Amino acid sequence: MGRIIAIANQKGGVGKTTTTINLSAALAMFGAKVLVVDCDPQGNATSGLGVKSKVKEEENYTSYDLMTTDATVEDCIQDLKLSEEITMRIIPSEVNLSAAESDLNNVDGRNFILREKLQGIKGDYDFIIIDCPPSLTVLTINALAAADSVIIPIQCEFYAMEGLTQLMQTINLTRLRLNSELKVEGILFTMFDSRTNLSQDVVTSVKQGIKEKIFNSIIPRNVKLAEAPSFGQPISIYDPKSNGALAYDSLALEIMNKDKKKTPAVTKPKRKRKTSATKKSTKTSNNK
Repeated sequence: MGRIIAIANQKGGVGKTTTTINLSAALAMFGAKVLVVDCDPQGNATSGLGVKSKVKEEENYTSYDLMTTDATVEDCIQDLKLSEEITMRIIPSEVNLSAAESDLNNVDGRNFILREKLQGIKGDYDFIIIDCPPSLTVLTINALAAADSVIIPIQCEFYAMEGLTQLMQTINLTRLRLNSELKVEGILFTMFDSRTNLSQDVVTSVKQGIKEKIFNSIIPRNVKLAEAPSFGQPISIYDPKSNGALAYDSLALEIMNKDKKKTPAVTKPKRKRKTSATKKSTKTSNNK
């Protein structure tokens, strides 16, 4: 049976979507079957993976249709080819998903729609990764109600603990009312800058103040991670040797090795040879 993991933080700008994109791709490159569910109306995970939610030739279903109509998961899925050998799948998002809150206002069981839709296909994947919006809406609640666990990215900045405290309160309420089995997969430090005392202090402070699991992998502040979405590529394709790519490889292995009885299909990710366009773009920065 696969695992459903929500990537959530009520505070914006913490690397939530960056983690969704790059963790999912890293897992796929280690041989896992991965489905991304973009539940953020901004659709950044969709565009960051080079996917268009709507194309001129046909009207594809999106996460809005999944949440508000009788559309099934299979109706909404699009295939995503990372390389000749490596694929993953995505349920894309678009801006009309922001209307889901009002559309579902009077719907019975509205907090469990996503869980009911995903249960039927959960066994088809090793990991289903849900990108949540940076706010507490019916979309976030649906993701937490559907998930087995949640990854909490927190930026290494002064107000990191404030956002983390708010989210832990939400998770505890979700456990009480909607999903008693929900676990914290781990807290993930992002945008870490080893040159500053602040980043070091945030890591120390969170470790002292939080009893939840904290990932050993830490995501650095990295120019390549910021550039990759504009090319519609995960970092493992855009610049596989960058510090950002290596950090997400490490995170993927941590998650895959959580169950000692199950080991990754490979110990090194398969890599796609860069295109000439990618090679040209990577020369613009020396930040690896």
